[in-house]
Amino acid sequence: MAPSFEQLSEQDLHEEEEEEIDFSDLKAQFEVKADEGLDTFVVIDGLPVVPEDSKQKLIKFLLRKLNTVGNTSEDAVFMPVSDKGMSEGRRCRQAAARCPLDKKHTLAVNKLMDIERYGREGRVDEEYQAPPVEPFKEKEHLRSWMGDSSARDQFALYRNDKVGVFWNNKSNPPENVVDRAHWTQLFVQWSPKGTFLASVHPQGVQLWGGASFSKQKQFPHPFVQLIEFSPLEGYLTTWSARPIQVEEGQPILTNDEDGKNIIVWDIESGKPLRSFTSHDLAAPPTVDEDVAPKKKVQWPAFKWSADEKYVARMLQGQSLSIYEVPNMNLVGRTSVKIEGVSDFEWSPATVTREGVKQYEQLLCFWTPEIGSNPARVAMMSVPSKEIVRTRNLFNVSDVKLHWQSQGAYVCVKVDRHSKSKKSMATNLEIFRVKEKGVPVEVVDSLKDTVINFAWEPNGSRFVLITTGEAPAGAAVGPRTGVSFFATEKKGSTAGNFKLVRTVEKKTSNGIYWSPKGRFVIVATVHSQSSFDLDFYDMDFEGEKVEAEKDLAANLQLMKTVEHYGVTDVQWDSTGRYVVTSASVWTHSMENGWNLHTFSGQTLSENPTEKFKQFLWRPRPATFLSKEEQKQVRKNLREYSKEFDEEDNEWVAWIRREKEIQAEEKDVFGLPEDADSPKHARDAPIGGSDEAEAVVEEIVEEIIEETEEVIG
Repeated sequence: MAPSFEQLSEQDLHEEEEEEIDFSDLKAQFEVKADEGLDTFVVIDGLPVVPEDSKQKLIKFLLRKLNTVGNTSEDAVFMPVSDKGMSEGRRCRQAAARCPLDKKHTLAVNKLMDIERYGREGRVDEEYQAPPVEPFKEKEHLRSWMGDSSARDQFALYRNDKVGVFWNNKSNPPENVVDRAHWTQLFVQWSPKGTFLASVHPQGVQLWGGASFSKQKQFPHPFVQLIEFSPLEGYLTTWSARPIQVEEGQPILTNDEDGKNIIVWDIESGKPLRSFTSHDLAAPPTVDEDVAPKKKVQWPAFKWSADEKYVARMLQGQSLSIYEVPNMNLVGRTSVKIEGVSDFEWSPATVTREGVKQYEQLLCFWTPEIGSNPARVAMMSVPSKEIVRTRNLFNVSDVKLHWQSQGAYVCVKVDRHSKSKKSMATNLEIFRVKEKGVPVEVVDSLKDTVINFAWEPNGSRFVLITTGEAPAGAAVGPRTGVSFFATEKKGSTAGNFKLVRTVEKKTSNGIYWSPKGRFVIVATVHSQSSFDLDFYDMDFEGEKVEAEKDLAANLQLMKTVEHYGVTDVQWDSTGRYVVTSASVWTHSMENGWNLHTFSGQTLSENPTEKFKQFLWRPRPATFLSKEEQKQVRKNLREYSKEFDEEDNEWVAWIRREKEIQAEEKDVFGLPEDADSPKHARDAPIGGSDEAEAVVEEIVEEIIEETEEVIG
């Protein structure tokens, strides 16, 4: 993930390296070379012809129209008059839009520069000339890494001033794909499907891709600081604390972007869809190098529906603006008035609710208690803007909205205070979205405050971490408890949510599910005294505890490991490996990254000076349908025969080599242990100086075997 402002230093935010983004190709494509002085004039056609004594009245009437789209004045007008005392036209120094003057006259506006360029005789060739056809150049495949014969994953590594992309080779050293100095000035970020790697610079953002990571797209946004991709990689949102100042000759950006902070870009065309100001987003404070700023920024400012058809933002706690994409017009031409709206979240998947046939996207929002009105959580259907479910809440201090990855549930974590406001507790309100009427199940058996909550991806289980109040004068924070929840077994449908088990007296504060579900890491991160990582299996294949037999889970702690100063935990897309890392953006002690298996076996430890980011490259969703995936699972053993054949070839080669060695022993009278490494190096063959070939056979013992389709 991209770093927050807490992880970026002031030097990172404003330092310009020697290697800057080259926008010369964009300038050549979009820059207009005007005749000097003419670009400040426009010509307006379509005015009515009036007598000279009515000329002043026409000008004043016209100025009222023009000043709605720009700024001009009476002294900026030149309207020639004919010999007959009648007006002939008008010229002004400010650009204007095409607009109606009255029912009979519509203004047509053209730049004088264009009229001089194209209207003068000889400026434009009268005979059509077909544009030259550029020779075809085959582009690099943007998903070439998916064709790796060993199904390896790639990752990006940012340390010191270098960014590299590498192949994961398990316990062996990673294989370099590309490694570049000054590739970014702030951070790097993968797009959600792994197609692009984004680098961030004072001049803007660049996207890289293909087998050689060549430049694919560039988006000029001066002093950009934060970026966010849409879920299907169609759009990119960029933000800077400094309002944009559009200069003459600036490629892509127009006067529409002048003074704005946020731009929503179309990645395919490379052009802005729309730009916005952001008075509610604050700039980072000044700090020293490698020390994190303290001030937080609300990001992303814009949030996307699962299918990218809509994007929305809150406006000063008073309304929710939902825009249609790509035209960026407000749905229904108006914002949704919601007094006090504090937060909202789209469903991460397009949900089909029981009894609802029309297309819809769902979002949840909440409002605090205002006066005598209770706090409220509501679910809205878009584009109809219909409120399909509400829930009133009392004594509320804070609310967090947690959607399950398939949109089947949304958990509303409600922090409540006592009437005296001296103590806090949490309860969970779980909306069962796909069931008729969207029933709400309340989990209120929690005694302490929930500080973290996470759904199992594509599942119906969750983990939460609770904490009590610290004793007065305590030198360390309060202990935490880790609770695992699952549904009751009720045939094909999920029953109520029940507590599986609680692990007490922990220091844990982070929950990290495998993207394939089942396995989860509960860790202590950003701590100076504790740094343990507990690897859990929620579907352990051993014997079940009697009290948990009616629940859809079998919890087992597989292993606990430690990583000093750990700040981040990230699973690869397949759920086979996980990396824990300690970033210099948080502290400068023992920075680096460690690679583990899903079960907690540490494969490698990689201390790295000035380590900043480790990012697994995401994989796109499978193209296989659910039926095709079932067929794969059904025929998994058939597919494995291909690998068995490769193994058989290896075994046959080993057998042949051993037979050759046995024959050589008989011919040359070598000792019985001549195939040992020492004799293999020293024993001559046939009286020559050539050494005997050494064949090393590695035998792997399978302790446990499970089958899982990676889709």
